[in-house]
This record gives sequence, C-alpha cells and structure tokens, in this order.
Amino acid sequence: MKITNEFRLRRRTLLKGLGVVGLATIAPCSFAQVNNNQPLPRVRLKLSDYKTFRSTCAMECLHCNLTAYTYQGKLMKIQATEGFNVKCCLRGMSRTKWVYHDQRITTPLLRVGEKGDANFKPISWDEALDLIEQNIRETITKYGNEGLFISTHAGNMDSIKNDMGKAFFDYLGGSTKQAGSLCCSAVTAAMIPMVGLRYADTRDTIADSRYILCWGNNPAVTMQAYFKNYNQARKNGARLVVIDPRFNETAAKADEWIPIIPGTDTALALGMIKIIIEENYIDEDFLRAHTGAVYLVDQNQQQIRQNEDDKESYLVFDTLTQKLVRHDSTGVKAALFQHELPPELGYTTVFEQIYRQAKAWDVNRVSQETDIPVETIVRLARDYASITPSMIVQNMSGAQRTEHGTYVAASQFYLALLTGNIGKRGAGICDAGGAKQMAKFSPIVPPAPNAKNITPIPVSKVGDYIVNDKPHPINFWWIMTMGVMTQLPNTNKVREALKKVPFVVVADNLMSSTALYADLVLPVTTIFEDTSLMAGVRSQYVQLMEKAVEPVGEAKPDYWIFARLAERFGFGEVFNQPIEHYIDACLEGSGITRQMLEKGPVRPVEGDWIPFKDGIFRTPTKKAHFFIEEWQKKNFSPVVAYYQVTESIKGSPELAQKYPLMAVQRKLARSIHSSHGMNEWILEVQRNQPNVLIHPEDAKQRGINDGEWAIAFNDRGEHRAIAVVTTHIKKGVVSLDNGWWEQQGGSSSHVTNDQVEHLGTGHCCNSTLVDVRREV
Repeated sequence: MKITNEFRLRRRTLLKGLGVVGLATIAPCSFAQVNNNQPLPRVRLKLSDYKTFRSTCAMECLHCNLTAYTYQGKLMKIQATEGFNVKCCLRGMSRTKWVYHDQRITTPLLRVGEKGDANFKPISWDEALDLIEQNIRETITKYGNEGLFISTHAGNMDSIKNDMGKAFFDYLGGSTKQAGSLCCSAVTAAMIPMVGLRYADTRDTIADSRYILCWGNNPAVTMQAYFKNYNQARKNGARLVVIDPRFNETAAKADEWIPIIPGTDTALALGMIKIIIEENYIDEDFLRAHTGAVYLVDQNQQQIRQNEDDKESYLVFDTLTQKLVRHDSTGVKAALFQHELPPELGYTTVFEQIYRQAKAWDVNRVSQETDIPVETIVRLARDYASITPSMIVQNMSGAQRTEHGTYVAASQFYLALLTGNIGKRGAGICDAGGAKQMAKFSPIVPPAPNAKNITPIPVSKVGDYIVNDKPHPINFWWIMTMGVMTQLPNTNKVREALKKVPFVVVADNLMSSTALYADLVLPVTTIFEDTSLMAGVRSQYVQLMEKAVEPVGEAKPDYWIFARLAERFGFGEVFNQPIEHYIDACLEGSGITRQMLEKGPVRPVEGDWIPFKDGIFRTPTKKAHFFIEEWQKKNFSPVVAYYQVTESIKGSPELAQKYPLMAVQRKLARSIHSSHGMNEWILEVQRNQPNVLIHPEDAKQRGINDGEWAIAFNDRGEHRAIAVVTTHIKKGVVSLDNGWWEQQGGSSSHVTNDQVEHLGTGHCCNSTLVDVRREV
C-alpha cells in the first residue's frame, strides 16, 4: 500500500473547493476527480440538479453544521449550512478531499510485513471478522477479559460510535480501558466536585463581558467559529488579556499579553486571590449564600457535618443565633471570616483555609515564581475583580495539561466564585460545552449485565504500561477514533507497545500513523457516508448526521462492525438494530425527537445559556464547593495549593542542566489533533511542515537560524521541525506543533512527558523539558 509523504495541488482546484467559483462550474470538474480523473462532458448544472444533506464535523471540534451537495451519488461540495449560528472553516469545507483521498482505506487489510512498514494485503470482511473473533476468544481464554484493551478518543465524538465500541467490549464481559483524558481530565477533576457539572460554557454572553482573561488557551484557533463573540465584546469596550508563554493568535488581537513560566499558573492565581481578599474585592453575600466557603473545618482538616451519614449536612456558624446549624437552614447568616467565630470553637471556615494558602503568596514571591512583573500581577488582580462582569476563558487550556493541572483549573473557579463573577451574563468560566449541559440524553444500549470491573490504564501511560505488562498483559488492542501514534505522549514507548501486542486492530478512514502498526486495519466511514447523531459536549445544537453518499470501497460504519461481531458472540440483538433505533434511544429524555432533527439542528433551550444562573450549581447542595475531599483522599490539599512541577527548571535542576528548555504544545488551525493532518487542501493553504518556536537568545546560544531545520530532543525521543526564531515565545520556552503524522516526520509527542496528572489522571504534556539543536 502506497504511503504519500507530500501532496501537490493546483490552485484552480483549491479555489473551486472553497466555493470561489460557482456550483454550476464546480460540478463537472469535481465529478471528474472522483471518477479517476476521466474526462466528462462539460455540463452546466442548476442548483436544483443537486441533492443536499446535512452533517457535522465529528472530531473534537465545534461541530459546525455542514451542507453537502451531491450529484449522481457523488459528493461534490460542502459548505456552511445557511442559518446555523456559526460558519464552518476550511477543514469542514474540505471534507470532500477526505472522502475521496488517495490514501483512503477501502478494504480490510491484513499485515504481511513488519509493523510500521505499511505492508498489507487486502482481505474480505468475513476473513477480518473471523480473525477478530478468533483473537478475542483466544485472549479471553489465555488472559481473561483483562487482556482485551480498547482505545477511543476524540477522532469521532458523535453519540453512537465510541459508545457502541465500549458497550460491545462490556457485553463480552469487560475489557481494560483508558483512564482519564488527554484533553481535560484536570478540568473534570476540578469542576465535578466544585460545581457539579463538566462542559459548561459561557459563549452565549461573551459579548456582554467587560474583562476577558484568556488563561493558557487560544480561542482564536480553538474556538474560531465563536471568536466573533470576542470581537463583539471588544467593540463593546471589553478588555481582552492573554496569559500564555506564547504570543498566540488570540494575543495578537488582545489588549495585553502576559507571558508566564509554564506550570506556575496556580501561583499566579493564589497571588491574585491574596490581593482580592486583602483589598476586599470579594462578594461576601454570594459566598455566604451560594458556596461552601462558610463550611466549618476542624483542627484535623476535616469538614464538620451534622450527621456523618448525610454527606450534605455541612455545618456553619450562624452569627445571628451564635449556634452551629446546617448550612441550608433558613434565616441564617453564616460566618465567613475567622473573626466571626468564637475563639473557643476550635474551627475555621473553608474561606479561612483558602486565605491561609493564598496569604503566603505576596506579589514578590509570585513574580519570582512566574516571571511576571509585580505591577502586572497587582493590575491583573484588581482589573479582574473590579471591571465587571469579568470572564475567564479556560477552554481546556494548556495550563491544565501540567502535572498539577487540576489546581490550575480549580484556581480559576476560585477567582470567579470569590468575586461573584459566575452565574450571570458576561461572567463565569468559559469551558467547552454543548447540548449535554442543557438536556438529558440516554445510553444507546442497556448496561452490560456481566461486565467485570477491570483496572484501567492511565491514558498518558498507555505505552509504558503495555510494554511493562501493567497492571496485566494486553494481548488484543482495539483502536478507534484515536491516533495513538500522534496523540499519546512518549511516542517511542507507544510504538514499542504497538509492536508488543500480538493483535492490534485499527479502525480508520486513512492509512494513519497508528494504522501503520496494526495487524488488521478496518476501513470505516467518514461523515456523509453513514447516518448518526451528534448530541455532545462541543455544540449546543443536537444534529442529525445524514448519509449523503455510499461509502468508498468496502468502508463500513463502526456500529456495523460491532453489530456483526456481536452476532458472533451471541448478543447480536443488542447491537444489530437499525441505526434509527440507537438515535431514538439516545434522544430519550431530551425532549428532542428524530423527526424534529430531520428538519434541521435543534437547540434544547431557548435564549442565551448562562451556566449556574443565579448561583444555582449542579452539586447535591446546589452550592459551589471549595474544599474537595476527593483531593484530600489522594494526600493532596483539599483547597487549592501550589505544588512545584517536577519536570521543570526548578523541579528537576539536574535534568534541566541537560534539557534546559521548557516545551509547550501548540494547537494549529490546520488540524484537530491529527485529524485533517493529511488533507491536501489544508496542507496547501495552511502549511505542510512543523515549526518549533524559539526565542532569539535561546536560538543564538545554539547556533540556530530562523527557517532552518532543528531538532527538539530529550531522553524520550526527537521531534524535527523548522525553527521560527521569534520574541513571540518566552525565553527559556519552546513551542511545538501538535498533530503531525509519522509520514510527515512524526509528532511532537515523541518528546512529551507521560507522567499522569495527580488528581485528574490526565496529560502532563506541558510539563516537559527539552533541548533544541540545529540539524546538521
């Protein structure tokens, strides 16, 4: 099978795909391309000659609605759906090039050479299913269900496919799964216990904000469809501030860029909290009424309850009656400050616990730790607290992809809660968020009756754990919707794991970097080639994903594959129902029907969405919590505290002598993780080579010139990229591009830290030390 390293594209073809020329002109040319470039008679078509279908980009993006135009069963053009709330980007419009890609997998492929050599032979679906069944049965016999491993992620976030795959393995009796997430486990570990809901975004009222703090993220790229809201906020007079080691695309549009040492964000937040408390910018009424800041804590650092069997019976001190009462008693004014408590009581409030952590972080100490000037820290705290409403944009930031990322995410919620900047227009923490925050959706299949509870593998440690048989050997590995060779950290260890596992199945559309190391590659459909449902955590709209054309070659939907396998294992009736059955099952309880979706995307609620409106949170108490006992059980502080990142200049001075540069990962407009990484239109319009951003002083020390090939390296591996010598990156830090395929030279994940984030079981890629050398 041919592996293409570079693509060439005629400018005229690209302009047609972008819709620069009209449908009447594009149709004959595009039709010729999908028929092996055989010439066709030139025919001028009318718009009515085309059929239209709607779907959405399904990978971890913003799930913009797309309209496909087809003619005689061929996909001709894709454009943004008229009337939808956002417009799609080039990635969405160029999906015709994905469907008809020359690297498209069109039949099951069985490896006949060494893993990684891309030497496969075509086989039939029956042969492929036979091999899968045989290897699953042999694995269970020899290793038990623990020997089965399934990897899924964000390559397809529709509401059917990943859930169907996990459910299939559960019906087999269970399997080893991944724990945590490469994207946002730290945010989840902060938000769920603090506010009771993950995926709560504030995008609807960004334009109402007067102060927007983009902290460790880059919404101009990662929220590009909604960046119009940021622009409107600025037109309305809002101040836009970016905290990031890199002068990113959002910083280029902002009022201020504040560079920071990676991994020190919590120290900055604590310094801001100290100023906000000591200068009395806190919202006392909000804290007393809507948060657990008033809960009492004893001398053993335990929260006090009226009844230990009732986890929500937190006690507070009523300053009116001078008695201990339940926090939810009526007519109570709960003590917030230590001076409101009788000295003999022997308790503190949670608020006082927060202040004790922040008190140690005076501005000079914060400045030394973060390398942010003292005057900037003071202004930042005062502006955020006083220019209201103010909003922090978290959006699964790079700042939380660090060793102590949960504290980073939590500290930002602390700032919002302490100042009352949450639950109202223009305020809050803007994270990812979609329809699932607005409505209830149901499982697509009933829970498996006999699934074992099997110890999972932390997602960052997949390579290391499999190579070392931790916590048990893996004999069969199913990979879908995930590029483990481009996204998992410590890529060389992941490659070693892929080579070690006896039978690896990869379900994909293209011969991806991961597929190169498979024993069996299964061709799966792209959007517009099958019917599915998007009711997720990125778009606020529930969308029916319509089938527009027949799949290329013998490609099948993932759910078709699991249905055929389920039939072989005796539970086919759970998985082989028509796709409409599973769509209806998912929609149950949402108030939305498939018939409604056939008319177009549906939003579960009307009007602007304001998470935690009026201070009503999704926790059992309906209050926000600061003191998190789950963290305490892991021997970490139950309130936000600063811990030095281990793999950093200060945390590992000996290692830093060898690798003195801190590396951070950069998301690009050209791809979503590694999706679209081989899309020829993207490579033409964006770029087809990776970059490493390096400060001029760091480059000079290493003899590296702008535009030269350079190599970032450490003990884990190497990443080759073109040096961009610029002051747009903080001195002592380099920025590496995420998402490049092995066929393009390899991912930056070759060098990234595979440590597990302590509280969220997430990714620590931005806690990485490297050096960079000029390529000789």
